[in-house]
Amino acid sequence: MKNKAPRKKPAVNRVYYIYVGILAVLFFTFHTIPFLKGVMYSFTDWRGYGEWNFVGLRNYIHMFSDVDTGNAYLFTFKFAVITTLLVNVISLILACALNAKIKFKNTIKAFYFLPYMLGSLIVGFIFNYIFANLIPQLGKGLGIKALSVNILGTNHAIWGIVAVSCAFNTLIYIAGLQSIDTDVYEAADLDGATGFKRFSKITFPLLAPSFTINMVLSAKGYLMVYDQIMAMTEGGPGTSTTSIAVLIYKKGFGGEQFAYQSANAVMLFVVVVLISVFQLRVLEKREEKLG
Repeated sequence: MKNKAPRKKPAVNRVYYIYVGILAVLFFTFHTIPFLKGVMYSFTDWRGYGEWNFVGLRNYIHMFSDVDTGNAYLFTFKFAVITTLLVNVISLILACALNAKIKFKNTIKAFYFLPYMLGSLIVGFIFNYIFANLIPQLGKGLGIKALSVNILGTNHAIWGIVAVSCAFNTLIYIAGLQSIDTDVYEAADLDGATGFKRFSKITFPLLAPSFTINMVLSAKGYLMVYDQIMAMTEGGPGTSTTSIAVLIYKKGFGGEQFAYQSANAVMLFVVVVLISVFQLRVLEKREEKLG
């Protein structure tokens, strides 16, 4: 009898296809279908209950004359620009510091990234308590008037929210820094490149991919900011910290504007996609020049 040739094992285990298939079905069921329904409802007058009728582009046209929506977009863009720039600058500085040769470096990293592991909503509630109770007491004890009030209850509440958002960006920069070959720095030392010159000519250009990822993810995340605001200010005082996502939630589920806020959500989606694509093209061209 002839020996049968051994069966070749498939390149990819079939179990992986099963897992991916299940995830794809769940994603389509709980993400894609609701999204498509939201797009459909954006062309109706549905209040979230009862009957509805198609109204065409009326909801989208109304957005351009709605003061609340205009103010929410202004705050959202202001918050996204300020926070994206500040967070990336601060995160890059912290990443360089944590990547330097200092004592207890790993312990410091662990303490720094602990808040990120808790989730943005939990961190928001923690800092809400800190801003409302601990800092005012400290300010009164030290006699510092600026620290004696809860910043989240003033017109400067945006700065309290901005102050809470750094960890993930620092993590990406640290990964980028650790991927840089140490031989490059040794050669730079021999050429006399130190300090800012070393950073601007070697470190920052080699961090271009990390910088691109951070800028795109930061802008996207802060344009859709919701957790921190709901945990810390709930959009107040008044509507001074009401972002688009917060407005969509409040007016869509509590203000009988489900269809109108669905149109708002679709518009936000389009804005985020356009800005992300623009950033990627600009920053990728920058990477090519540096490369």
